[in-house]
Amino acid sequence: MKEQKIMFDSGNELAAYAAKQINYHVMGYYPITPSTKIAEKLDELKADGKHHVKMVPGDGEHGAAGICYGATAGGGRVFNATSANGLLYALEQLPVQSGTRFPMVLNVVCRTVSGPLSIKGDHSDIMYTLNTGWIILFAKDPQRVYDLNIMALKIAEEVKLPVIVAFDGFFTSHQKRRVNVFANDEDVRDFLGEYVADTHALDPDKPVTIGSYMNEPDLINNKFQLHLAMEEAREVIPRVFKEYEEISGRQYTVIEGHEMEDAEAALFILGSSYDTAKIAVDELRKEGKKVGVFTINALRPWDKEGLYNICKDVKSIVVADRQDSYGAGGGNLSLELKATLHDFKADIEVNSLVYGLSGKDFYKEDAIHMLNKAYDIAEGKKEEHKKFDYYGQYKGKEGYEPVQYMKPISKEEASPGVTSVEVDDKNGLFKVKGGIIKNATKMPKRWVAGHGACPGCGIPVNVNLLLKGIEGNVVLLFQTGCGMVVTTAYPKTSFRVSYIHNLFQNGAATLSGLVEMFEEKKRRGEIPDEFTFVMVSGDGGLDIGMGPAIGAALRNHKMIIMEYDNGGYMNTGYQQSYTTPMGAKTSTSHVGPAQVGKITFHKDTPQIFAATNIPYVATVSEHIPMDFIKKAAKAQKYANEYGLAFIKTLSACPLNWGDNPRYERSVIEAGVDSCYHPLYEIERGITNITYNPEAKNKKIPIADFFSMMGRTKHLLKPDNESILTSIQEEVDRRWGRLKAQSDSPFL
Repeated sequence: MKEQKIMFDSGNELAAYAAKQINYHVMGYYPITPSTKIAEKLDELKADGKHHVKMVPGDGEHGAAGICYGATAGGGRVFNATSANGLLYALEQLPVQSGTRFPMVLNVVCRTVSGPLSIKGDHSDIMYTLNTGWIILFAKDPQRVYDLNIMALKIAEEVKLPVIVAFDGFFTSHQKRRVNVFANDEDVRDFLGEYVADTHALDPDKPVTIGSYMNEPDLINNKFQLHLAMEEAREVIPRVFKEYEEISGRQYTVIEGHEMEDAEAALFILGSSYDTAKIAVDELRKEGKKVGVFTINALRPWDKEGLYNICKDVKSIVVADRQDSYGAGGGNLSLELKATLHDFKADIEVNSLVYGLSGKDFYKEDAIHMLNKAYDIAEGKKEEHKKFDYYGQYKGKEGYEPVQYMKPISKEEASPGVTSVEVDDKNGLFKVKGGIIKNATKMPKRWVAGHGACPGCGIPVNVNLLLKGIEGNVVLLFQTGCGMVVTTAYPKTSFRVSYIHNLFQNGAATLSGLVEMFEEKKRRGEIPDEFTFVMVSGDGGLDIGMGPAIGAALRNHKMIIMEYDNGGYMNTGYQQSYTTPMGAKTSTSHVGPAQVGKITFHKDTPQIFAATNIPYVATVSEHIPMDFIKKAAKAQKYANEYGLAFIKTLSACPLNWGDNPRYERSVIEAGVDSCYHPLYEIERGITNITYNPEAKNKKIPIADFFSMMGRTKHLLKPDNESILTSIQEEVDRRWGRLKAQSDSPFL
């Protein structure tokens, strides 16, 4: 055995610690709850100089999977982590990885697949991966997360298949446990040995084609070889488990059971629930009931023989599924166990219960209920129990009508005449009259009080300012983010107008579809009203959602996209976004002796949208509300008559920026006066600076803006002078280009 030490950490932290000890070449990742802490912890260790893993933030989980695939094609060791809809977004890439036989390790921190949106844990995501050609290991506790992550890489490299290490979100991922880890990183690396890829794209003397076009008759041979690799894994996994036992003292088997030797009735359950079920078994054994429980530590390859051998002598099994294969009469555990027992012609009664969805807690009493059900059936009481049922659901209230908490806003109320938009005879562009702040109070709020935003949060301020300039009926779409999370906790809502949510990566496409339906219904005379359609994005939503948003812009749908730029993925705990300032400290761009915050400049979203040639692009700021309201009115005019309009505002997040909520407007003002967030509009391709701090003698250096926020104060230290200088030079370059555009009659 190798020397070990005791740590008290969560499953997520231990996955990161194992990755640090392995010292992977590359981690491609994208933040998503509840797997985000893996990347955060690994980045923290990197900032402290504890490893050299190159961490590459993707533009979304699909992009992160592509980063990982490309890295594995380069012949190195690669790591990733994701959850739920992030896994589904990347799903297309999983068969690509296995079909081209490049090994890597992906941690799947299991979580509910939406909709409706839930961030809690169940197994509805991992079961989508069963047919992707990946080996799938399942860790029931933090100790196994650590151990399986090390063994997974050895298995992957031997059989040349990628491996998933799955574990329960918020249970295994977040619960801290006392675990044993290897004291010396070298012992982990010695166990794994050196990885030398048979094929990779970085050998100039041996150029290769990877992922070639392949139809019949060759593809069937490719898949047959993948099948053979999975069959080989049946032998490799137990052997690696045994080799690991020799250096760790911890014994693992593919199939695991408790009190199964003489059990007459049993429970089959996966993940962290297994330990709870073991306690229930012990209690029922005291009552003289011969019950047992068993689980599986590898979903793929599926160990049919092992499963049959552990349960062949029981009379009844209840399978507890933490997901449902809708319409099939059971979740995937049930279906595969039934198929296994059928192959062996076993005379065992199998019943299924779907339980624990969206992280619903699983207590000892729940396990006792399930075991008693299995025991009753073993005693011949089949007719008293359904073959398939849900456990833990409750009956709704008959005749229930959703409560309308707020009176809807009528079109007349939403049209108080705060602004009017007319064509300017001089240049043919739109000019706005009105927008005076005292008159703006006449506009009723579409987003009302009762939300859960943090004190000082800029999102409600900015959204309501935008809506003060928009008259008439409005439909809002929010991408996933803080603005969505704090406003629509079921069964209540903070909106007095129609509201839709879709995930980060598809918000713009969703609203595009609604806009086109509205236009077609209007053409057919099926709808008399007019609407303005507004998508609200932020919290990194125009990173992962940039592709669909650009698509909507290129199609020029009649809608407004408003980005509240708070400079990070805030609703997942402030991970770096492409809009995060260079050098800023986030939970995935730590500051330490080996790393100083984010390493790239912030993304210039308005210029990206301007390049699509949409009719209107503008930047706004809450500290100049009249300008904000007028640009909103102009955006509505363009959206309703010509096509897509884009508006960006700098949005405060005191919790993560590290500043005082009382002075948030001053911080935003400094962001504008430093030209980090300049105010301008691009109307039909013509640029106009609407606020020039130089002309008003108010321009300040970027250091003054950064000094007001905890996330960037470290950049003012003498050691970081070169970084601050680079940022100032880039801000000045962008400002100079903008002035040149504003001076040009063509730009």
